[in-house]
Amino acid sequence: MQASVAIILVNWNSYEFTNDCIGSLKNATYPNFTTIVVDNGSVDGSGLRLQQEHPDIITLFSPDNKGFTGGNNMGFEYAIAHGFDYAMLLNNDTFVAPDFLEHLIAYLDTHPNVGAVQPRIYFNHDRSLLWNGGNGYYKSIGWAYTSGENKLTQASHLKVKNMPWVTGCAFMVRTSILKQIGLLAPNMFIYSEDVDLSFRIRQQGYQLTYIPDSIIYHIAGASNKKKVKDKEGTVNPIVHYLNQRNRIWILKKYTPWYCIPTVIGYNFFYYTLIMGYFAIRRRPKKLMAIIKSIKDGINGSIKYD
Repeated sequence: MQASVAIILVNWNSYEFTNDCIGSLKNATYPNFTTIVVDNGSVDGSGLRLQQEHPDIITLFSPDNKGFTGGNNMGFEYAIAHGFDYAMLLNNDTFVAPDFLEHLIAYLDTHPNVGAVQPRIYFNHDRSLLWNGGNGYYKSIGWAYTSGENKLTQASHLKVKNMPWVTGCAFMVRTSILKQIGLLAPNMFIYSEDVDLSFRIRQQGYQLTYIPDSIIYHIAGASNKKKVKDKEGTVNPIVHYLNQRNRIWILKKYTPWYCIPTVIGYNFFYYTLIMGYFAIRRRPKKLMAIIKSIKDGINGSIKYD
């Protein structure tokens, strides 16, 4: 029996992106997968339109926007309830190589010690440039990073390798593990939720692996930029708030005691630079977003249902 896979796309007022992604998935050659679209409280009718135009996929509807975490959790819950072996978070602004699933599933099928995998990811606007060739984490300063972004493929990007975390852009996980550790943290909404879930998987003794033979292409940034640039730039201040607040929550939860001095020192310098930059650029909304993110990051924490 071939392993069953649920591929979860979250749609929020983005018919074109989601529709193109669905079209790409319909060319996938692995036979035993189901596409699940979670409409995350769209107000433009895109969820209903996708449901009508693609009756062969599963469409779930959230009454409001639950963020990347809440929307994907609806898909995770469906996958668990319906007995899928694996579930995959896939950004709706991606295109997949036809054989991308075979490589991921074959590795999981033959490596029971691996809990989650991700493909090699290129930018869609220039398919020779990497968006993600694997991930790393400097625990001494609390910094998560990706390898190869905006670079041509190097030899290191063509090797299977274990990683500290898997990107939420294309995150395939065993549903049996989700039953053990729970789903994404709802109050994170978006950003760093993939790091948190990855770290929890590793705490259970599983490895996380980068599979370079599996390839997808990412538009990147489709959901976090304004259509018209203003004095605050193109990125919405809420993006900076959520990103930095969640970073602090990750630091609070996962920093080893012996790294606390270096993590505090580095991040004090880092946030000072960010606030100084926004002050110099005269972007008060973004400056206040950073200040609020630090306050809420210190006072709050990651919570699970």
